[in-house]
Amino acid sequence: MFVLILRRERRPDAPYWPGRRLLAAMDAVAWPLACAVLALQIPKAAGLAFLVTVVAALCAFFRLCGAILNNQRYWFTSWRVLRLCAFLLFVGLVTKLAMWAAPAIR
Repeated sequence: MFVLILRRERRPDAPYWPGRRLLAAMDAVAWPLACAVLALQIPKAAGLAFLVTVVAALCAFFRLCGAILNNQRYWFTSWRVLRLCAFLLFVGLVTKLAMWAAPAIR
């Protein structure tokens, strides 16, 4: 059996600019907080909501430490989420356009 191991190159450090540390700290805490808030909206799932909230708090703590102490290696999560949302919006618009144009083709 032939096994091929590939190593990806490490991403370069992110450029530093004034205010980056503060925005990284807000980004690091915002996403776990949003997950905890969504988990607390689940009715009659107190145990699951508590577990998700504890895990989200731990994730927020470790992400905050990374965002503040190792800021040059922190990459914003919001960009990835916004890129995914923009892609899904684009797919939805193309689908709606295709459904709108389909009766005209017949």
